Amino acid sequence: YYKMTPEESYEYFSSLRMLRGKYRDKIDIYIGYEAEYYPALWRDTLRFWRDTNPPEYLILGQHFISEEYPENLRVHSAAGVEKNSHLKTYADTVIEAIFTGKFTYIAHPDVINYQGEDFDYYREQMTRIITAAKKAKLPLELNLLGLCENRSYPTPLFWETASKFSPEVILGCDAHEPKNVADKEQIKLALRFADKYKLNVVDEIKIIDPFKT
Repeated sequence: YYKMTPEESYEYFSSLRMLRGKYRDKIDIYIGYEAEYYPALWRDTLRFWRDTNPPEYLILGQHFISEEYPENLRVHSAAGVEKNSHLKTYADTVIEAIFTGKFTYIAHPDVINYQGEDFDYYREQMTRIITAAKKAKLPLELNLLGLCENRSYPTPLFWETASKFSPEVILGCDAHEPKNVADKEQIKLALRFADKYKLNVVDEIKIIDPFKT
């Protein structure tokens, strides 16, 4: 789990602006963040971004059940949770984030690694996320990194549940290395997964400016 410091964000924006100029005739480049939604810090976070390097879009990546701080109370979504209360808190947080109107799509919505046995409750809470995303017209990401590294996500039960509601689904490279950007074999694997669960995969998304909504 990597966190970008404020100092690194300046280099990030500078590099991408240079690349956007260099390749403007070949590709459209948008500058954004994959961000956590921390309710207690959200207004201050938006204000900080606006006053420093305002991103053009945000992806919701809820790696923690709710807040990351204080550290002694934080629970990582992918670490493995058994409590139903963690499922509900995760769903509550993601849904609240969805309806801020600030996010373009939801990265790995199934990142929460449920280790309990109440699968009906899991379906119930994930259904809340899926239907909220569909209502808000936000795509759900089928995460290629998790699929190709055999992580706990994509979670079959999540996508089996999602298939009943037909939300928009996009393929997300989540590339931690350049070689994983639009890798053809990874995309084929993801499309086979999507076909298995009859997912509504889309090729285009609407970019949401977090400072205009």
